[in-house]
Amino acid sequence: MLKNLGLCFSMGSLFLLIAILPLALAGHDYRQALSKSILFFEAQRSGYLPRNQRVQWRGHSGLNDGKISGVDLVGGYYDAGDNVKFGLPMAFTVTMMSWSIIEYGKQMASSGELGHAISAVKWGTDYLIKAHPQPYVLYGEVGDGNTDHYCWQRPEDMTTSRAAYRIDASHPGSDLAGETAAAMAAASVIFRRYNPSYSAELLKHAYQLFDFANKYRGKYDSSITVAQKYYRSVSGYADELLWAAAWLYKATNNYYYLNYLGNNGNSLGGTGWAMTEFGWDVKYAGVQTLVAKFLMQGKSGHNTAIFRKYQEKAEFFMCSCLGKGTRNVQRTPGGLIFRQRWNNMQFVTSASFLLTVYSDYLSSAGKILRCASGNVAPSQLLSFAKSQVDYILGDNPRATSYMVGYGNSFPREVHHRAASIVSIKQNPSFVSCRGGYATWFSRKASDPNLLTGALVGGPDAYDNFADQRDNHEQTEPATYNNAPLLGTLARLHGGNRGYNQLRPAELLSLKPIASQPKHAPKPGTNPAPASSANPIAIVQKVTTSWISKGKTYYRYSTKVTNKSSKKLKNMKLSISKLHGPLWGLTKSGDFYFFPAWINSLAAGRSVEFVYIHSSSPAEVTVSNYTLV
Repeated sequence: MLKNLGLCFSMGSLFLLIAILPLALAGHDYRQALSKSILFFEAQRSGYLPRNQRVQWRGHSGLNDGKISGVDLVGGYYDAGDNVKFGLPMAFTVTMMSWSIIEYGKQMASSGELGHAISAVKWGTDYLIKAHPQPYVLYGEVGDGNTDHYCWQRPEDMTTSRAAYRIDASHPGSDLAGETAAAMAAASVIFRRYNPSYSAELLKHAYQLFDFANKYRGKYDSSITVAQKYYRSVSGYADELLWAAAWLYKATNNYYYLNYLGNNGNSLGGTGWAMTEFGWDVKYAGVQTLVAKFLMQGKSGHNTAIFRKYQEKAEFFMCSCLGKGTRNVQRTPGGLIFRQRWNNMQFVTSASFLLTVYSDYLSSAGKILRCASGNVAPSQLLSFAKSQVDYILGDNPRATSYMVGYGNSFPREVHHRAASIVSIKQNPSFVSCRGGYATWFSRKASDPNLLTGALVGGPDAYDNFADQRDNHEQTEPATYNNAPLLGTLARLHGGNRGYNQLRPAELLSLKPIASQPKHAPKPGTNPAPASSANPIAIVQKVTTSWISKGKTYYRYSTKVTNKSSKKLKNMKLSISKLHGPLWGLTKSGDFYFFPAWINSLAAGRSVEFVYIHSSSPAEVTVSNYTLV
């Protein structure tokens, strides 16, 4: 259970040793680290554990959660080393796991971890659905930190309070409702392919929760006061409203949410706050990064001017992390981003993720980052994110990994109730509330259960670390430490393969795809042949399909290829019989043009766009072009 200690980064520390630490202590196994990071979430599960549970030393727990309030709140995740279920960090965890999959699902699939990652998301969303039983009711906590901290018990034995706390129209919590809406919307993007009906259910909850957050405004910890000591809403709720709107636009392409970002960017701080941190409490840098992506994708519509202001603030964050801005983040002598002494690692992994995705956005758009101290190539953002991950995995002054179970040296006395007490499956004898402190908490020995993949709070501002169970500031892990790390690890494992992060994400199939429409072309068919009169070839194919509310939807991929020996410019396409959203082109009036990141097509090169609708292929024709 981890405190937030405020909003301001301390400043002025220089990055002294990154040039000294050999980049090649390198050779880290990012695939193994990714696998272990995902496994950690299984150790944090509450409720009835499934038969395919891989963390075998855990058992069922919290089986009466919500019963006293007449609602089923069994399931979900314990946030850190305690046995409380806090809704705000849990929802943020789900959002960041989902974003990681959306961006780097292919890389996760190549490592064999995509299925496990999706299961980790669903364990969270299944609970969040239960926690939202009515449009204007959301349960935001089960248990309370005060009684929980009085005891040291494994979750299977806990005798502490399991009271449930909620927000509603009379006791609002826009930050909690907004983050939960974001989690539902982000997860719906994943399940659109693998479980369309579940995706639709998530979207229904996301719509309602956003309406709840926007209509009944207030800070959640003013309604759920028991959360104030542990997850105080310091930043307020304005950032969460924008965060939720951004994810709802990402999930639906509904212009209401795009325009919400445009119309409220100034009043809610999206264009005003220049941040040097991103995490479960402060979402501005995440919102600004997402909006910058929309802008680079050509999706800003009439909001272009204000979206550029969002992008300016996103780039302020990137420059500050790199030490090239006007107000830079502090770093330890060993090069680690340092924000606070209590669970600093949460800020390291979240910043590294934003740097990673923004590096790919810039690279895909053919752009660079402009900082106060000079221009920065996209590769430099990724290189710095990699340096942070490598530090975590052992390239640091102590030569220790801060991920439990990775490498030869890692924390052994983790501040974690379940890991520090013998498994109930090995010794079912009851562990009492205070007896756990006397027997297990104070025990100066390695945990009996290996908390594989857990990312602990990490070192202090001078790279010092004490591996002691009572050192909760440094040895306690948290789900939101790991969640953004999944994406960065997947990206580093995948290497540089030239993929375009501004195109819609294509996740690999985990199950057979539904049949194609009767009149749909088979993959690779329906070409518009090139000739001397028409040097442009157009090929459409169905890449997936699904059924929602009795209607079958199809995703079409369309490739436009320059078959001439010259450069193709000023291409104008006419697309008729289109009945759904389209990505990958810029629309102006009734015509479509190259996306914002492409000015021309060299001989033999192609541009690809996709669209979704419930009929046969749209009719795509070339209205105009220039060969030079």
